[in-house]
Amino acid sequence: MKKKEKWYVAAKKADFSAIAAKFGIDQVTARLIRNRGIIGMEAIQEYLHGDLSSLYDPELMKGCREAAELLEKKIQEGKKIHIIGDYDIDGVCATYILYRAIAACGGNADYEIPDRMKDGYGLNKRLIEFACQEQVDTILTCDNGIAAIEEIAYAKEKGMTVIVTDHHEPLFLAADDAEEGKQEGEDLAVRVPMLHEKRIYRLPAADIVVNPHQPGCLYPYKKLCGAAVAWKVVCLLYRLMGRPQADADELLAFAGFATVGDVMDLDGENRILVKEGLKRLRRTKNLGMNALIRANNLEPAALTSYHIGFVLGPCINASGRLDTAKRSLRLLLSETEAEAEEIAAQLKELNDERKAMTEEAEKAACALIEADKRYQEDRVLVVYLPECHESIAGIVAGRLRERYYKPTFVLTDARASIEDAENEAGEFTAGGSGAAESGAADTGVAKGSGRSIEAYSMFEEMVKCQDLFLKFGGHPMAAGFSLEKNRISDMRRRLNENCTLTEDELAEKVSIDVAMPINYISSKVVEELSLLEPFGKGNEKPLFADTSLFVVSARILGKNKNVVKMRVQNRQGYIMDALLFGDPEPFQAYLRQKFGEKEVQNVFSGRSNRIHMDFTYYPSIDEYMGRTSLQIVIKNYR
Repeated sequence: MKKKEKWYVAAKKADFSAIAAKFGIDQVTARLIRNRGIIGMEAIQEYLHGDLSSLYDPELMKGCREAAELLEKKIQEGKKIHIIGDYDIDGVCATYILYRAIAACGGNADYEIPDRMKDGYGLNKRLIEFACQEQVDTILTCDNGIAAIEEIAYAKEKGMTVIVTDHHEPLFLAADDAEEGKQEGEDLAVRVPMLHEKRIYRLPAADIVVNPHQPGCLYPYKKLCGAAVAWKVVCLLYRLMGRPQADADELLAFAGFATVGDVMDLDGENRILVKEGLKRLRRTKNLGMNALIRANNLEPAALTSYHIGFVLGPCINASGRLDTAKRSLRLLLSETEAEAEEIAAQLKELNDERKAMTEEAEKAACALIEADKRYQEDRVLVVYLPECHESIAGIVAGRLRERYYKPTFVLTDARASIEDAENEAGEFTAGGSGAAESGAADTGVAKGSGRSIEAYSMFEEMVKCQDLFLKFGGHPMAAGFSLEKNRISDMRRRLNENCTLTEDELAEKVSIDVAMPINYISSKVVEELSLLEPFGKGNEKPLFADTSLFVVSARILGKNKNVVKMRVQNRQGYIMDALLFGDPEPFQAYLRQKFGEKEVQNVFSGRSNRIHMDFTYYPSIDEYMGRTSLQIVIKNYR
């Protein structure tokens, strides 16, 4: 079942010849920059050449100076500072940045990262009570805390100072709902806020809150991750304590790492943080990070955002999913190469295990969907995989969403806190914030995570049948929830009955930057594309297209048989290698459907055939045994 796609060429206009002439670039590159919403010569200059001098001063962020001043005071007084992070890449890196910086300033700091299974997301009373027993003076959160209303109130009752650094949206409700709630006497923190112009925010009663999303914060750029917010606080702390900015810049590698790992938009300030962070990551002296790079057989000088997002980052995340995120933090804090090598090997092994589990669960889900015609007719996929590890349900849902381009919910038997599933969706806006609720598999409860498409607001659709859920939360593109297992079929039925998605909305929009014949590709064009890096969300890798390419031959390569290598020829007779990564079976099935079994056998045997196709692609340079050649990597086909 191939997903439906709607291809179109971006048609944004500008004087591409003038841009190309001013910056010494190809007109194709100029078009790509315009397609990313960069308008005006000054903005283009920053996009191409922005550096640390282009970053906004941390003083502009509400609460940042006050937090740095309070930390300086606590450090000088020798007070115990307890950092509480989160169990994903962002939380681990934010915790590392704060711990390293406070220790470098002579502070008395320790850290805690909640356990995904026992604690769920963020602060809870158990962690606060433990801090009390340890005679902690100050709790410093990172990548969490903005929604911990009750927990921070409890910490304040215990006499502790609390500083929140976070990047998630604060809890809010519509002004009309607030007035209605006052009349009804409800706890409005857990009511469902829809999109209204007027909002009433509910902030924790911390001593200081640093969060660019809080009301009254005039910081110009709002898309920072938790580690970047923590880094901004450190920049001011170092400034106050007379330490050089260069020391803070050394920690920038981890703010950039987290920005990619937490899938933040790579535009504006984030793009500079990642660009500059990558420079420092390539020459980092951190023993643990270097060991992780070696464990994955990567070359430090060649690291890109891709390696963070798909190789190194998942290793950091795997410990939080299958073990404890404190193992990843210990890697970054390693003091000897032997310790670093040992932990790096463990993290790679955990990630390999996670990948195998994910692939197994994805295959099981696809088998269910492909074998049942009713699934194929459903516009919303609800797939129950009782043996799937709950920590990867969101990953599997995302893979199915990409494969079929339908809103997808993956459910499994509950074994841990629902907060875990909710955190899979990012910051959530409904469902409450109490301590973790554990649930064993024999309680009859299922947990799930969802991933959506642009035209389907997952959270709002769940609101329409909220009576089904024991607990739920999320936003338009993702959700986490729990419900009784005997209600799964009701969930599937009602979500599909309520669904108003049209055939057009169920076709993935494929935005092509430039319709570029493959004979236009040159080494200069490919090398120039590096000016647009780092690539990621908000600064996608460019997409080109050529049509009616004759597939001269095809073969399947790779240790896992997951690469289709083709020779393709365009209408001008130009021939080039083309690679298609991933499971080859859907591609072969599509060819069989369109051209027949005989033609598929012919093309994979290198014999004459009648297969002509349109491809979207990204050009690259293949290096093999000292020789280089141009090739394309295929993204879409029809």
